[in-house]
Amino acid sequence: MNELFHLSRILGLTAVSFILAILLTPLWSKFLRKYNLVKKKIHKERAPIFTSLHKKKEGTPTMGGVLIWGTVLMLTAIIWYLSKLFPETIFHKLNFLSRGQTLLPLGALIASAIVGVIDDLLGIFKENGLKVRHRLIIYTLIASFGAWWFYWKLEWDLIHIPFIGNFNIGIWYIFLFIFILVATAFSVNETDGLDGLAGGVLLVAFATYGIIAFSQGRMDLAVLCGVIIGALLAFLWFNIYPAKFFMGDTGSMSLGITLGVIAMLTNQFLLLPFIGFVLVIESASVILQILSKKIRKKKIFLSSPIHHHLEAIGWPETRITERLWIISGVMAGIGLILVFVEKML
Repeated sequence: MNELFHLSRILGLTAVSFILAILLTPLWSKFLRKYNLVKKKIHKERAPIFTSLHKKKEGTPTMGGVLIWGTVLMLTAIIWYLSKLFPETIFHKLNFLSRGQTLLPLGALIASAIVGVIDDLLGIFKENGLKVRHRLIIYTLIASFGAWWFYWKLEWDLIHIPFIGNFNIGIWYIFLFIFILVATAFSVNETDGLDGLAGGVLLVAFATYGIIAFSQGRMDLAVLCGVIIGALLAFLWFNIYPAKFFMGDTGSMSLGITLGVIAMLTNQFLLLPFIGFVLVIESASVILQILSKKIRKKKIFLSSPIHHHLEAIGWPETRITERLWIISGVMAGIGLILVFVEKML
């Protein structure tokens, strides 16, 4: 199969994913409202500035991330089943479920999404979701399974340092893998604070890694990125300001974990600071705020992550979101330039 066919497969399944997610949205929205799966009241004493800025969003349905991973899972399963049922047809060529490229990211997506659903439901019905340390433990376990798969099943411990070369790092690969996945997941979770913000940033990141996967000949992985993009586009259609529903932890954490896995699969995880630049500055702002309050006994930002600080100083929500989208796109473009320049050298 030539590259033109693979490109058509990627674009076609991206479009199918978008259409499927759009069709599923009214059903899921109705379900969320029927069972009152909505954003609850934020305790003012815990986050007074955040509460004043986001009080109007109370009562908005959450767990919209189910649309994204649900669409990806459904489309993957349908095409895989049809490829087995009709092995000599186009469905066999369209199938993108493969052990070496997409099984692990799909497994990580679903496992972390289930944990996210539980976390979201606890937040809805118990007012408090999983504590940070509990989430850290659970997602570390998920990442550890992925690290085990890479290191022992695939016998992979190779890292690529752009413009320098490849290095085998042995057992240290496991710790690096876990760190990348957990850090990416929590960074996406921190970014998911304004209508459309996390969705747009993730859209850029998955598109960039999809291009990288395509350039490496990892066509099934590029298709998976496209299918995620299609579902994300449909989600964003309803999540841009004013959001009809929120992503929730089931979306942000699962997509963050998956993005980390794909970064490791393409061996371009060191470009995450460019491709996921906004994710980095969002997490950095939270870390700096915590350290400043503990060491200096005062805050750096009016509220963290940094998008809430920008809100607090008077920036409209849509301006913050759109400018961070632009920054994300520009920095991801720089990441791609680095990839292609290195290939030409």
